[in-house]
Amino acid sequence: MDKRRAVITGVGGYVPEYILTNAELETMVDTNEAWIIERTGIRERRILKGENLGSSFMGIKAVDNLLAKTKINPEEIDLLICCTVTPDMLFPATANLIATAVGAVNAFSYDINAACSGFLYGLTTASKFIESGTHKKVVVVGVDKMSSIIDYEDRATCIIFGDGAGAVILEAKESENGIIDAYLKSDAIGEKHLHMKAGGSRKPASLETVKNKEHFVYQEGKAVFKFAVTNMADAAYKVMQRNDLKSDDIAYLVPHQANKRIIDATAKRMGVGEEKVMINIDKYGNTTAATIPLCLWDYESKLKKGDNLILAAFGGGFTWGSIFVKWDYNTK
Repeated sequence: MDKRRAVITGVGGYVPEYILTNAELETMVDTNEAWIIERTGIRERRILKGENLGSSFMGIKAVDNLLAKTKINPEEIDLLICCTVTPDMLFPATANLIATAVGAVNAFSYDINAACSGFLYGLTTASKFIESGTHKKVVVVGVDKMSSIIDYEDRATCIIFGDGAGAVILEAKESENGIIDAYLKSDAIGEKHLHMKAGGSRKPASLETVKNKEHFVYQEGKAVFKFAVTNMADAAYKVMQRNDLKSDDIAYLVPHQANKRIIDATAKRMGVGEEKVMINIDKYGNTTAATIPLCLWDYESKLKKGDNLILAAFGGGFTWGSIFVKWDYNTK
């Protein structure tokens, strides 16, 4: 008999209209398109423009898109989780703003911050609410306005990040499909390599912190790359082992879109060819918590009921992990 599972029944997404190309970045910092593509695989990224527009704006657009496609009444949503490292403000939670705007008046909502692994953390958390029997419909949003915390005079980081949002809805079903297994990890050893220096309770904002540009992403690229290649690939492989999955059993690897070389290393560790790897880093860059749901959004039409997906990510913290998902529907 099939057990009660959390099943993805719909995907939505949103990316801003403005496209920041490598050619434009060449006019801003000392870099060139060939170097960016070789090192990252990124050709362009989307940037949210407009006064007083934050992550909630994109999250609302993604959830509206999701609800329109699935024709689900927002009042049926029990819980909305927003995964983000760029909330509109410290409080209220960005999830609260999204839930109210989309009409999810019967849902409670909260934010999760696990950087680039945020969507995996949120998806796993949501699945447990459903598996427990307390909730029937849960929306998970991955959204980040990375342009709000990027120094566009720092060529090490400004070439990488973009803005965007993706969302999925999980529903309770007695099924062999759905969220099957998750392997999630974290280790604060990564703090010194990838962080934002100021703006929290340890070092509140001041004239000095603003002047010293301490409210932007700080990243030591080589150290982060080394950790990411090892841990993201190992997490994906571990989930495959735990579920007796061979490379031939995998329909798609759905990797966090941080760097094409990290994605390639993960695929190699899993033994899957490039035709089985979801890639959109070339057009969106690294949208942090939004990368995995945006991949699902872009590739939704290619997915078939019963497909085995491995979702994998690595992010600041360090945080990393992998989820085994069996897809539950054929796109109409």
